[in-house]
Amino acid sequence: MILVTGGAGYIGSHTLHQLVAQGEKAIALDNLYSGFRWAVPKEVELVVGDMGDPALTERLIRENKIDSVIHFAAHLEVEESTRNPLKYYRNNTLNTMNLIEVCYRTGVKHFIFSSTCAAYGTPKNTQVDETAPSHPESPYGRSKLLTEQILAEMENAANLAGHPAMRHVILRYFNVAGARVGGGLGQATPRATQLIKAAAEAARGKRAYLKIFGTDYPTPDGTCVRDYIHVDDLANAHLLALEYLRKGGNSDSFNCGYGKGYSVKEVTECMKKVSGMNFKVEETDRRPGDAVAIYANSTKIRSKLGWVPRFDQLDLICKTSYDWEIELETIKT
Repeated sequence: MILVTGGAGYIGSHTLHQLVAQGEKAIALDNLYSGFRWAVPKEVELVVGDMGDPALTERLIRENKIDSVIHFAAHLEVEESTRNPLKYYRNNTLNTMNLIEVCYRTGVKHFIFSSTCAAYGTPKNTQVDETAPSHPESPYGRSKLLTEQILAEMENAANLAGHPAMRHVILRYFNVAGARVGGGLGQATPRATQLIKAAAEAARGKRAYLKIFGTDYPTPDGTCVRDYIHVDDLANAHLLALEYLRKGGNSDSFNCGYGKGYSVKEVTECMKKVSGMNFKVEETDRRPGDAVAIYANSTKIRSKLGWVPRFDQLDLICKTSYDWEIELETIKT
């Protein structure tokens, strides 16, 4: 049985639907801070609660004989983390540390951690592999990196003591976007700051304009460059990571991205094209914590986990996101 924290959220719900389709048994834990009951598959029990509550997580793990945890639950906004860092360290680091401690106490075997490319900061080489130095530029990135270190140090301590160590996979996400191909599921969080989501909302008239933060970066068109990965491909990476650990794979970290970057202006023009809407764009100052340009070297996850992306087209990512905004108008959130 698998425990999925944050299972009612954007990426967690997509992963749950793929787990169910593969015949896996799972239970979702979510406090519904940014998740939705309707996003959880009907086959999966949703427990409303906080993953930082040790008594709750221990009870769930023991009663359901959980042997694997996929941990999504986290605060995600880079800009907010610079204004309220304690919120991010308290939830993303301290609460996750409590969860990891419970996992060791209850004998959980496998742990898959939702991390971020923000752990790298602005790298010396725009395309980064997993050996690149970690220099996060925001409390969000640092809160995730600290958890990565806790996982590694707990495993090392267990090995030194001769105790069974929980093996883990760290997935460093690049910029997740889009909605499930075929419809029915997507990002519904109000006031989301992710660029493609915001652009889709502007195209649909849900925002008066799309705001571009910074046009004076040292990039070809002056705007930040990112690697955008479709949420369905990212969800599949979690299933492959679980399979890898079940087959005895050692703890490891993997980049989750396509290996190419698009600027903010390129994404904006793509959304205008697929939606047919020439929405208003407002250019403003840079946001604190934003890296200049970064995209993934994904050789390792492709070779070691056998990950083969299926939705590696910016047009498709933008189109599924825009179509989801139309569909979302019929869903009570």
